[in-house]
Amino acid sequence: MTDAEIVELYRNRDEAAISATAARYQSMLQRVAMQILNDSEDAEECVNDTYLAAWDAVPETLPSHLGAFLCKIVRKKAIDRLRTNTRKKRSARGYAVSLEELAEVFEGDTSPEKALDEVLLTEAIQAFLKDQTPEVRKLFLGRYYWFCPLKDIAGKCGMSEGNAKTVLFRTRKKLREYLEKEGFTV
Repeated sequence: MTDAEIVELYRNRDEAAISATAARYQSMLQRVAMQILNDSEDAEECVNDTYLAAWDAVPETLPSHLGAFLCKIVRKKAIDRLRTNTRKKRSARGYAVSLEELAEVFEGDTSPEKALDEVLLTEAIQAFLKDQTPEVRKLFLGRYYWFCPLKDIAGKCGMSEGNAKTVLFRTRKKLREYLEKEGFTV
């Protein structure tokens, strides 16, 4: 079933939309949630919450790309779940490690989570990434947006883990310089 057909099912409030979404996107959504949570039960709950959120959102918000729309929802659900879990456990996982790496770009009272939520900063980061090579963009987004383990994202980009670390370090340095040039206090 195509995305347009699934969206039409949502728009018609047909419950078959949920099963069609699960058939097409379950494994992708589960993988995104697992990369953040590293817990299959929590990941499964986030995926199920994503289906409900899609059910509530689609009639009013018609996504042009259903997969990206669902990934955005499951990512937010997984991050919210991880924040809840880490408040209790205070354990460091891939998400926390990724944010610690990115934290060196941001200093002072601004945490990476708060800074990345600000619209102007998001636009500046997007503009910075547009000027980078596709390989650097893929590496940066894989690590800091999708929270992929360094080894995995390096392999997907066809480079060694050490080379990926170096590229990310240099990219963070360039991002910091770019943001300072654009007038952001980092």
